[in-house]
Order: sequence, then structure tokens, then C-alpha cells
Amino acid sequence: MAWAVLLAGLTWISVRDDPPTVREQRSLDQAGPVVDRAVGELARAAGAAGLLELSPARVASGCRVTPFADGARLRREVGVLAAAGDERAVLAGIAERLPASWRAGVGPGLDGPELRADAGEFVAVEGRPTVDGRVRLVVDTGCRPVGAGYPSAPATAAGPEAVALSAALNALDRPGDAAPELATAPCPGGGLARTAWSVNGPGPTASTGALAPLAGNAPLLDQPSVYAYRSGAVTVLAEISPDATRLAATVGCPS
Repeated sequence: MAWAVLLAGLTWISVRDDPPTVREQRSLDQAGPVVDRAVGELARAAGAAGLLELSPARVASGCRVTPFADGARLRREVGVLAAAGDERAVLAGIAERLPASWRAGVGPGLDGPELRADAGEFVAVEGRPTVDGRVRLVVDTGCRPVGAGYPSAPATAAGPEAVALSAALNALDRPGDAAPELATAPCPGGGLARTAWSVNGPGPTASTGALAPLAGNAPLLDQPSVYAYRSGAVTVLAEISPDATRLAATVGCPS
């Protein structure tokens, strides 16, 4: 009996004092800053010319950390320009510019090249091409305890991304009634990468041709439903469908 009591006491002390060593012991509030820093690293590695947008954080609840404990997972995405045929080179370039501790590499995947990396604290990074001239980089915590939850980013003043977004909305005759939403991530050398975005529902059919003057007739990406261009230090991405018009304007990190 004495040994059982001693063992229970030592176990409690270890759980209380030792740092967690597996994902299932590290909560979402602990992982959130790691995810945000990873998004900033990806923004820097993508370079200002290739970065298209930062996604907001998405928290999905309902997963199981253990058979007896519910949890949640946090994901953020980074969109990067990659012309057809250049996807592997783009992913390889990003992998080379990521921290060495991430052990990033590019190999074959089911549908093309895939980037895989470890951002630390059991936060995984994956990247693969989409079908529209882009690659998508995903930062994922996997299922873990919620803890205090993912902390909301502090509010920041509007920057050049908001100005570029407003100009694009006006060109498409879709002026936004509300302030744009903002996603940010800390840059490795200081400052913030920022994406302002706006989504408008069904309305008069918009045409990416209306954005050509803003692009100086030199778009980064020009497809029937997807258009991207540079406006100074800002990259503007437009996704247009009969159901919605989505615009994102992004300022990246110094490379």
C-alpha cells in the first residue's frame, strides 16, 4: 500500500512540474502562438512576390484527444502563387527558406509534390498545389485539449492592404458596407504580415477585367474566376463566382 501511495504522489508531482511531452498534453492556447509564428515564417519564406493571402484561424471542435476526452484542432492556411508546372520548384524554394529546425522537405504526394515540415510543439506544416495556379500551405495542431482556447489577435489599425482592398471593391462595383476582416501573423524579423478580406454575396456579375487597370495590365494570375495582381507592396487576390465575390489584400514579411 505504501508503494502505491508513493507512486501516486510521484506521478502527480511529475504531471504538475514536468513540461508536456506529447501533443495530447499541450492545449490549444499553448499551440496557438506556435501556429501564428509558423504562418509568419511561411509568409517570409514565400516572399512578397509569391504570397497571396493569410487565412484566419479555424478551430474545429468535436475531435477526441483520448477515448474519454474531447478536444479541438486549429488550422491556418497560407496561399502562394505557383504557375502550372512550377509547383515543385515553388514548394522547394519555400522549404529551403524555412528554419533548419523544421526539417522541411518536398517529396511526391498523391496528387503532386508535397511539402512537409515540423514547426515544433507537435504543429505540422504541409503544402500542396491546388488546380488554379496556387499552392496551399496548411499549419495544423491536430486534436488537442482546448485549454483556454485560441487567443484572438489584438486589433490593429488599417494599413495599405485596406486601401488596396477598397480600390478593388470599388472597381468591381462591390463597395463593402462593413470594415474588412483582418488576419495577421508575426514576421520573424518583427512587424506583421496582414491580409484584409471581404466577401460579397450574389449580385451583378463581376468581371476580373475591371481589375486590369489596377494591375497595370500585368496580373500575377489571370483565370476566368481567379485574378491576382500587385499594387505597391500589396498583393490583391480576387475569386469571383455567381454565388460570391471574395477579395483578399495582403502585405507579407520581409524576406
